[in-house]
Amino acid sequence: MQIDVTTAQSRIRFVVGLFLLCAAASSVPSRAAADDPQPNILFILCDDHRFDCLGVAGHPFLETPHLDTMARDGAMLRRAYVTTSLCSPSRASILTGQYAHNHRVVDNYHAVDPNLVFFPESLQNAGYQTAFIGKWHMGGDIDDPQRGFDHWVSFRGQGTYWPDGHGTTREVPQTTYDGFNVNGKRVPQRGYITDELTEYSLDWLNGRDPDKPFFLYVSHKAVHADFVPADRHRGRYDNEPLPIEIPTTEAMEAGDKPMWVRNQRNSRHGVDFGYNLPGFSPEVYYRRYCESLLAVDDSVGKLREFLEQQKLDQNTIVVYMGDNGFQFGDHGLIDKRTAYEASAKVPLLVVAPGKIPAGVRFDGLVGNIDIAPTLLEAADAPDLENINGQSVWQSICSGDSSALKDRTLLYEYYWERNYPHTPTLHAVIGGQFKYIRCHGLWDRDELYDLESDPGEMQNLIHDSRYADRVESLNQQLWQLLKNSTGMEMPLLEDHGPRFPRRDANQSPQAAFPKEYFSDQ
Repeated sequence: MQIDVTTAQSRIRFVVGLFLLCAAASSVPSRAAADDPQPNILFILCDDHRFDCLGVAGHPFLETPHLDTMARDGAMLRRAYVTTSLCSPSRASILTGQYAHNHRVVDNYHAVDPNLVFFPESLQNAGYQTAFIGKWHMGGDIDDPQRGFDHWVSFRGQGTYWPDGHGTTREVPQTTYDGFNVNGKRVPQRGYITDELTEYSLDWLNGRDPDKPFFLYVSHKAVHADFVPADRHRGRYDNEPLPIEIPTTEAMEAGDKPMWVRNQRNSRHGVDFGYNLPGFSPEVYYRRYCESLLAVDDSVGKLREFLEQQKLDQNTIVVYMGDNGFQFGDHGLIDKRTAYEASAKVPLLVVAPGKIPAGVRFDGLVGNIDIAPTLLEAADAPDLENINGQSVWQSICSGDSSALKDRTLLYEYYWERNYPHTPTLHAVIGGQFKYIRCHGLWDRDELYDLESDPGEMQNLIHDSRYADRVESLNQQLWQLLKNSTGMEMPLLEDHGPRFPRRDANQSPQAAFPKEYFSDQ
């Protein structure tokens, strides 16, 4: 049988062409289609925003209409946690996707390692124009422009709510009044900081290159203590009660709370001697905290309104998150640092039209270490190496949290000489039971059933019915540490002021746990 040469050549050309077409198809980016534009990303971080301070979360009086609208338009992640409840460590985890024991930013006074890679660097490599506007707060008074950002607006330390300091009742460590660092140049602060950071953000959005996708990181000072609301919001909640039950010393002892927790009640971070102020009132501070949040909600509304007006909203992912929670009498404590829900759990809202269905109530476990890999996948940007988090982008887009059903996160906090009231803590977060292990103390650990005891007031650590569970969670904790190269603790030299004081007229020193005493 003879084969027509022309026909054979045509068949060869067809097969080769088909092979090349398939090879080309396999190299197409992971976006839905080759001509599908890269999404813009607006990431908004709020300081010290606890998980239940949202109208949509059922708050009894706080008004957050713009944040509530985000929950309506996208996904509300109801089990979002930070892996260290402290400003600088949490922010470093967001930028690197790493636990604190790996990025080694373990307090608010030491700078981040210059060799660490921030995820905006990967976005730059993927063609994004990037900007950081707001509170950097890694390395004390450092506010120099940082890698990964083409445009930079920041301030030293905590900055200040108002340039003249009005409305402030106490001087917070690292407060500064020397304005902003705008791309390396000092510029005076003119007004209320939340509003001014919003104006800087809108200015950059207006002047950006419209032919390139953008990543804008808006990092608010608010609502960090000392809580100072905008003048227009001052006094809005003067008559509202504290919606948090402050336990008595007797209730804390009856619940087998650790000695260190009961002792912290009478400290800078406790309700008896909060910030070492005589007559400290959690009620007053909570009201001012809620009033300070109102300007942040306004900011979210203005930024989203701009996106809509410029017809950018349909191709922009908007993320809102707290860098950690805050306690206002929970467990007799104020501030953060602990592994308790009020301290470690945060609001996390994600809007992405056409990708994330509207009104999703997402119950998968998500951590701050997941932000970097999630946004990089959404942007089809190169992955970071040596991360501890994982992308949850596909799970959120599908609204299906089943892939995260059995997930757990490591919580870690490392003792600071500046604030000696809270010990080194490690915890396993994610399931019905939370296990907390204190390190370096002659004290009891903690186990809580979050379903029957969401306030974490009944410590089950020595309940014989849970002995096997304690052992299992302890093993799981060590496995989390081993799997993430966390078997060595960061140790840094002493920086900053110290606050070890107690009030002689307030609650006395707690007794040793009863299980340490023998009848023999």
